[in-house]
Amino acid sequence: MRLIRKGKVKDIYELEDGNVLFHFSDRVSAFDVKMATPIPRKGEVLCRFGEFWFNALGTPHHMLRIQDKDKMVVKKLQMIPLECVVRGYFYGSFQERYKDHLGKSLPADYKPVLAGKLPRPIFDPTTKSEEHDMPVDKKQAIGMGLVSEKDYDYLEKTSISLYEKMSEIAGRGGFIIADVKFEFGRDSTGKIVLGDSLGPDEYRLWLEKDYQPGKMQEAYDKQHLRDWLIKTGFKAEIDRLAKEGKKPDPPEVAPEIVSELARRYIFAYEKISGKRL
Repeated sequence: MRLIRKGKVKDIYELEDGNVLFHFSDRVSAFDVKMATPIPRKGEVLCRFGEFWFNALGTPHHMLRIQDKDKMVVKKLQMIPLECVVRGYFYGSFQERYKDHLGKSLPADYKPVLAGKLPRPIFDPTTKSEEHDMPVDKKQAIGMGLVSEKDYDYLEKTSISLYEKMSEIAGRGGFIIADVKFEFGRDSTGKIVLGDSLGPDEYRLWLEKDYQPGKMQEAYDKQHLRDWLIKTGFKAEIDRLAKEGKKPDPPEVAPEIVSELARRYIFAYEKISGKRL
């Protein structure tokens, strides 16, 4: 077994048979900074959530089997260099960029409401980067050589369809998926399949009974950590140092944030999957 890459939250190994092993760690990152404090059982939740979604969505994927509590064996893919983001609600970074979609994905007279449901899900892809993903539209993605026009259209249609399926399944568990990030790759036959994984690091999750348009929402994903980092001023420090091309040292996450984040991850998995950890 050979270590291919040590990422922000998971380690990737190449196996002797040519397949790949994902080891989901308890590490957590926010605003492209890896935190110094692990979140207990987070790796297990990410692994089990990935298994659940791959099995539930009924779309071709690269998962082969689960190994231990926090490891997944997958087929090796040639990954497509595009983060396939789908947004269903007016929230997050989309608030700053929604005007780019007016007259295209959104009606020209669209009036935004914080956390309001969009008229229809919007495909809002970005580049793939270990440092910072950048939004791209269809023309830019094709012009940069990231994908062909045919593949872009396929990824857009498939991503929106998968988001709608996930939303329906999550809704049965009492949750709203506000947005989600998919990754795709080509298998040994050249077929495009769903890759990477799907869990609370890839989507924004709200409890339906607490949902109130027009206000900030309680998050059952790592947004809870982001909110704490904003409140403590760490996000402002990130923004200040970014102008100098630097990153701050990560803080120790407060114990109450760690325990609450772990509780929310586990609660969301059990309610959506119907299984106990």
